[in-house]
Amino acid sequence: MTAARVGVFGLLGSGNLGNDGSLEAVLGYLRAAHPEASVDALCGGPEAVTARYRIPATRLHWYRGEYRTASRAGSIAGKGLGKVVDAFRTAAWVRRHDVVIVPGMGVLEATLPLRPWGFPYALFLLCASGRLFGTRVALVGVGAAPIENRPTRTLVRWSARLAAYRSYRDTLSRDAMREMGVDTARDEVYPDLAFALPAPAAGGPRDAEGAPEGPGAVCVGVMAFHGGNADRARAEEIHARYLEGTTRFVRALAADGRPVRLVTGDGVDREVVDAILDAVRSPLVTAADATSLADLMTEMAAADTVVATRYHNLVCALKAGTPTLALSYAAKSDALMAGMGLGAYCHPAREVDADRLLAQFRSLEARSAELRRTLTERNATAARRLADQFTALTEALLPPPATAHAHAPHTDTTHALRETS
Repeated sequence: MTAARVGVFGLLGSGNLGNDGSLEAVLGYLRAAHPEASVDALCGGPEAVTARYRIPATRLHWYRGEYRTASRAGSIAGKGLGKVVDAFRTAAWVRRHDVVIVPGMGVLEATLPLRPWGFPYALFLLCASGRLFGTRVALVGVGAAPIENRPTRTLVRWSARLAAYRSYRDTLSRDAMREMGVDTARDEVYPDLAFALPAPAAGGPRDAEGAPEGPGAVCVGVMAFHGGNADRARAEEIHARYLEGTTRFVRALAADGRPVRLVTGDGVDREVVDAILDAVRSPLVTAADATSLADLMTEMAAADTVVATRYHNLVCALKAGTPTLALSYAAKSDALMAGMGLGAYCHPAREVDADRLLAQFRSLEARSAELRRTLTERNATAARRLADQFTALTEALLPPPATAHAHAPHTDTTHALRETS
């Protein structure tokens, strides 16, 4: 009797709390349903993953300067050589596993700046290696969106086609892959994996509706937002407008006597926090030092209201049951908010209008009690759906220990692909 060898893959341990939250949800499922499984990772930050989650981890890229801009001949050559070396490294790692899980994340989208030779190439190597060696690759609860750049779109499409199992975090993602030529007839949609994480305990005294008593704190999730791939020419203009509008909004809240707690979702967001603190200079405005989605949920559970930009900041707030307003930068945020009953409370991140944002914020707060009840109901539904997701994963991908290393053909799995081109 031998245990299944399971790998997890992605930009994990690299500072993005949303990515790490998806990993944590999948590890929780594996440890509960398949405690005998041997689990390790191929990821962006192996040291952080090993320290936090206690699993062996290997660096995703051979060239350590992969995500630095290459301007000199040496760095360009290093990146080029790294692409060749990574093809062999990825194949060798995949071959050692029965199943590789890509946990959540927006791995099939380009809503933020993205180069085809970066993560899209790495994902393609993973899925192609899986098909070559008979290792099942599962894209679990992932995000997808239409991609304009042709090389990126090609790599993403073939990665999806070569995977043995696909599920998505919203209907928009499944529709986007179908539009890109992937047969999605057997692919399912489930809530974001982060909804499977434990809900935080409410902090401080609460009223009958579960809202904090006393002056209502507002949690504001900020982002180093510069637009997406199509916005590169005006990235600085977009960022300046976002920062100005968000700063004006925070200043207005502080002027009303509202405590404001600034939070982030990635290490790169700290520059925005510092800029707002420097501009507002109020003792009512403070910054949290969250290092996990659990930390973020705790901050948001203690708040009266949340206004946030990053997708997984929104997930944390909604999971915590706190009325939330989205500074939306992509259709995925709008879809998430609509699915949780707050579709009316989205504001464009590219054009933050502080006055209009304040009006939406006051409307949200006027319906706080009603929206808290809605979120309680929607969270219960999300938990049931994610239990279904994990059951489907077990049935499709994780055989009994006695047959774990048989490497059954992909056509035998529940979500096998039938495309040949």
